[in-house]
Amino acid sequence: MSGVLMLSLLSACGGNNGNTGGSQAEPQASAAATQAAGDSGTVDTSKPVALKMIMVGPKPVDYDTVFGEINKKLKEKINATVEAEFLDWSDWAQKYPLKFAANEDFDLIYAANWAGYNDQAIKGGFLELTDDMLQKYAPMTWKAMPEVSWGQAKVNGKLYMVPQNRGETVEKLILYREDLRKKYNLPEINSPEAYATYLKTIAEKEKGVTPFTSETGDWKFHNLDRVLLKQQNEWNMFDLDMPIGFKLDDPAGKVFNVYETPEFKKLVYYYKDLSDHNVWSKSALNSKLDHQQEFREGKTASITHNIGTLGSLMTDMREKKKPYELALADVTPDKKKSVAISMQNGMSVHATSKNPERALMMIDLLQNDKELHDLIMYGISGEHYNPVGDDKYTNAAKNANYTGFSNWGFNSPLNRDNASFPEEANALTDKWEGEVYHYPLETFVFDNTKVKTEVANVGNVMLQYGIPLEYGMIDDVDKGLDKLQKQVKAAGIDKIIAEVQRQIDEFLAKSAQ
Repeated sequence: MSGVLMLSLLSACGGNNGNTGGSQAEPQASAAATQAAGDSGTVDTSKPVALKMIMVGPKPVDYDTVFGEINKKLKEKINATVEAEFLDWSDWAQKYPLKFAANEDFDLIYAANWAGYNDQAIKGGFLELTDDMLQKYAPMTWKAMPEVSWGQAKVNGKLYMVPQNRGETVEKLILYREDLRKKYNLPEINSPEAYATYLKTIAEKEKGVTPFTSETGDWKFHNLDRVLLKQQNEWNMFDLDMPIGFKLDDPAGKVFNVYETPEFKKLVYYYKDLSDHNVWSKSALNSKLDHQQEFREGKTASITHNIGTLGSLMTDMREKKKPYELALADVTPDKKKSVAISMQNGMSVHATSKNPERALMMIDLLQNDKELHDLIMYGISGEHYNPVGDDKYTNAAKNANYTGFSNWGFNSPLNRDNASFPEEANALTDKWEGEVYHYPLETFVFDNTKVKTEVANVGNVMLQYGIPLEYGMIDDVDKGLDKLQKQVKAAGIDKIIAEVQRQIDEFLAKSAQ
């Protein structure tokens, strides 16, 4: 799910008590790390260390085998081992912030802008990483990482993650059953209208197949929203925990309430029509289904995700000779395309880690040591992947037993590309790379410190009133939309917008200097 597009954490969980445990202990951890970083000579690794790492996504079937090999290498190189805990996609959004709120004992954790990185950094959940610390404990990363990537990962001028060191597109696509489109002689899927025709036709004529299955989890704006709302209108919503957007090409960075736009009203009517035609399950709001697995097994006719995730799924299905013809649809082909900034994926050190130095050393190795990087990213050679030269691979027999979790936090120039990756996906990637649009607020980071209560309240409203509306579960759309707008107003959206706009104005003024 690389670059996934994915969304921020539940405000209700992430913004309740300010994570006082992490905030209070941060100076102690920082002081210990800083003092060690200032020592002269080589790093002392004479004491064995057992690290704890938190990842999002399901625990791989072959976790013990692969991490057993990783730990052999880590033991040799830095006298450390690591144990990983995995937060499944169905409930990671609730569990992730609770790890900090409870001040659980762990050393490092996957971090990303879509996974509440800014929020946890501001609250003190992550350890601040100084230049001295990085130069001493992550020297390979310090040397390899472009300066702009460090800058993009900073919050209020301070760094709290080792970001990925490989760019990627974040636009969403639709993966669908081309054999079904041909079966019913449907038009090419290159617009929201053509996609709706496909979905409603499948619902009517293809019994036993759900036309569309969304991701599980408490997404306040799901992946289809990001196609049909964000990409279609050339907007960005820098924090998807809030219904606040801006136009990519607006030099003034004027923000607005997405729920009050005619574009959102049009979209919820589009969704209502799809729901009335049984395009998705009536229990979609509470579903725990793995949308990729449902597609793999032919139980759903389409899903949405980023190009890397969908291309990998296509590769796997074709190699396993699944009896379906697959295709990718870009329903916003003429719209602006953007790329992920470095904080799209990364690894952070817990503010209360007892071993921040060794945690950084491990990150440094997993991102830059070829042998360890291959292990964390692809598993065991000959079992999970087959290396093709130094920079490509093909899937081996047990590929499915080591996939689907956030090892993208270690993305680097050492990443291998799948030699069997679909040509149509490669063609789209090449096309988008030539059309990348950079906009004034690309690296803007919102500090919600002054409106944390309002952000949490708005998040609750989005979950209670917004999501059912977007799944077409509300009979009277106008009444449901009016209620959503009133509730989000009462929750404090105007105060948040004013604070966002103030920070954007300051950001743009500084950028112009």
